[in-house]
Amino acid sequence: MDRQNLTLLTDLYELTMMQGYFKNEAENETVIFDMFYRTNPLESGYAICAGLEQLINYIKELHFAPQDIDYLRSLGIFDEDFLEYLSNFRFSGSIYAIPEGTIIFPREPLVKVIAPIMEAQLVETAILNIMNHQSLIATKTSRVCYAAQGDGIMEFGLRRAQGPDAGTYGARAAMIGGCVATSNVLCGQLFDVPISGTHAHSWIMSFSDEYTAFKKYAELYPNACILLVDTYDSLKSGVPNAIRVFTEMKEAGIPLGKHGIRFDSGDLAYLSKKARKMLDDAGFPNAIISASNDLDEYLIDSLKVQGAKITSWGVGTNLITSKDWPAFGGVYKLAAVMSEDGVFIPKIKLSENTEKITNPGNKKIYRVYEKESGKIKADLICLEEEVYNEKDPLLLFDPAEPWKKTKLKAGTYTLREIMVPIFKDGECVYESPKVMDIRTYCQQELNTLWDETRRLVNPHNVYVDLSSKLYDIKIELLDRMSNIQAD
Repeated sequence: MDRQNLTLLTDLYELTMMQGYFKNEAENETVIFDMFYRTNPLESGYAICAGLEQLINYIKELHFAPQDIDYLRSLGIFDEDFLEYLSNFRFSGSIYAIPEGTIIFPREPLVKVIAPIMEAQLVETAILNIMNHQSLIATKTSRVCYAAQGDGIMEFGLRRAQGPDAGTYGARAAMIGGCVATSNVLCGQLFDVPISGTHAHSWIMSFSDEYTAFKKYAELYPNACILLVDTYDSLKSGVPNAIRVFTEMKEAGIPLGKHGIRFDSGDLAYLSKKARKMLDDAGFPNAIISASNDLDEYLIDSLKVQGAKITSWGVGTNLITSKDWPAFGGVYKLAAVMSEDGVFIPKIKLSENTEKITNPGNKKIYRVYEKESGKIKADLICLEEEVYNEKDPLLLFDPAEPWKKTKLKAGTYTLREIMVPIFKDGECVYESPKVMDIRTYCQQELNTLWDETRRLVNPHNVYVDLSSKLYDIKIELLDRMSNIQAD
């Protein structure tokens, strides 16, 4: 994504549909599209929204350059009047979205696009590409950090990512999700986030012996001296040589800044417990023990249960690729079409699969919190014109099983509308926070989840409810469509 103009980052059918709208004089028909997902990734109880800054940059740079027009002309499927239209194309619509770092749940719009149908159609692919990827990695990271119980997680996945963009923007999302640093120097430069790294086995192997390799590294980086101890024999060679170097530094009056050891193989629980005792006995109780080696949230959780003495974790492949759940699954669906008198007409997509039936209309989302604890009680999707008052009782019901109802007493809950305007009539009205500020906000958001929702296995699912008005419109459309099909 180093090329700012990503206009052709789209599926061909978006362009063929655009030409169809153009030829049928529907190019100015205003519509609403919702981007949402249907199932929490990773069998989690939640997800984290990420990628909005890149979406904004994409929309700002959206234009067809002369070489883009030339390429489309060469395909032989687009007429000159349509290509002329594209040559002057700019996005003129409005976009609402949930800010990055916000906790999100299935079926609620993460991004709402209100625009002429040609414009709204063109941006579908890129929005999904950007938001799906970063939201997935941010969610995966939050789970890894939760398993680490407050220990620092370093993102080490660049060399295993699916290309430079996935490595760099995945690292950005990992920082939002809770990592304390990344090994990706380009990510550090682009997004002003902390970078971290030690050395490889090749550093040790390039010297005549392990002790010399450690000593030379310590001389170079006395304030960040984390030594990789498993090149030869972790407990008989690596840890003793690290202790020898730390001792010599102390005796020479060299202040020991950040210092410690790293394991990249072996039984991490056993090795870390043995190493902790060796370091403590040698007078280095503050020495860090870090670990890498194909870690994920489940392995870290298991090592914690086993009493591993690791306090810093480098997580690479399984985080940057979200190896066990490689796709977020976000979709982009038409929700409403504006009539000639300026009123949005709700639209619905039917399916034999209940979860694929869409929520129609121009919508917004209220997050409902329990006032006493500050924890999320539910999310309420309602129509744009609906207004709720915390001084009134609030009736919530499960739209899939509407007989399941909860009535919140007045004064026992608080409300927050979670979608914000991003573009208004083609102009950006939102400024993205710095990544580390988004990270801080994300940690605050995670604290609004109940522990039962954050657990790694069989989490409690937060309800995403529909307002009565929206539910009635949905049922009316379903009944109407069913009658048409019956006829």
